[in-house]
Amino acid sequence: MPNFEKMRDQMKQGAGFIAALDQSGGSTPKALALYGVDANNYPNETAMFAEIQKMRARIISAPDFTNAKVIGAILFEKTLHEDIDGQSVPEYLWAQRGIVPFLKIDKGLQDETDGVQLLNPIPNLGSMLAEAKALGVFGTKARSVINAANVSGIEKIVANQFEIAHEVIAKGMVPIIEPEIDIHSTSKAEAETLLAAALLTQLQKLQDGQDVMLKVTLPEVPGIYDALADHPRVLRVVALSGGYSMSDASARLAQNHKIIASFSRALTQGLQRDMSDAEFAAALGSNIDVIHRASVA
Repeated sequence: MPNFEKMRDQMKQGAGFIAALDQSGGSTPKALALYGVDANNYPNETAMFAEIQKMRARIISAPDFTNAKVIGAILFEKTLHEDIDGQSVPEYLWAQRGIVPFLKIDKGLQDETDGVQLLNPIPNLGSMLAEAKALGVFGTKARSVINAANVSGIEKIVANQFEIAHEVIAKGMVPIIEPEIDIHSTSKAEAETLLAAALLTQLQKLQDGQDVMLKVTLPEVPGIYDALADHPRVLRVVALSGGYSMSDASARLAQNHKIIASFSRALTQGLQRDMSDAEFAAALGSNIDVIHRASVA
């Protein structure tokens, strides 16, 4: 049985980072293309998800993918029903790798209004959360997007995130709140200031035991999210790579001493399907080392 209290301690104090392995239908083709799997290699969506699962299983079972450096992993919903060596992926992560499993629960974004894109409604959220927790999943992640420094829009997007977060908390799980700021936004720095303030306002409303995590875009001003990381209701603040290269993302992360990584594209940079197992393990291990060093700097 999963030890949720031990998982909580690892997320609060663990010296490592969270691997984002939650590519969904929209992002999977690009992830596979970078991995060397052309769209011609899979005739339909079922085959596409089978290919991405092979990639995920190869990553998760690699020698360096353990809690020595990777303390958590975010999964796509379909991954819950896949297995590695006869165990469900969440069970394998915790039992064999010592890595805390999270579930991506968002179902895409609404059209932009007031410079932001709110979460689409999430149908059957309660049953999804119940199933995930029964499989040993510790928490969730929901991503929405900020495109411009609009006060009203940012307040709405944070309120929307916390509304979902309260449903997750009610099920005894820990939500990762992710209001991503587009790295190409011309008002990115200003948006970060507004976001930090809006998040703090919502955090102050939480009661004892209502713990959350935050996932943010790597900021322009180092340390801008430190007050959030120090808040008693925040287990951890993590950062997405957001399209930055591995070197740029790691350099930015190393300047933010209270944030750890939760990278996707940067983690899988340079990995290829046709690599030998030894080549794959070496390339992934190198990426893990770089991200880990930046996370614990």
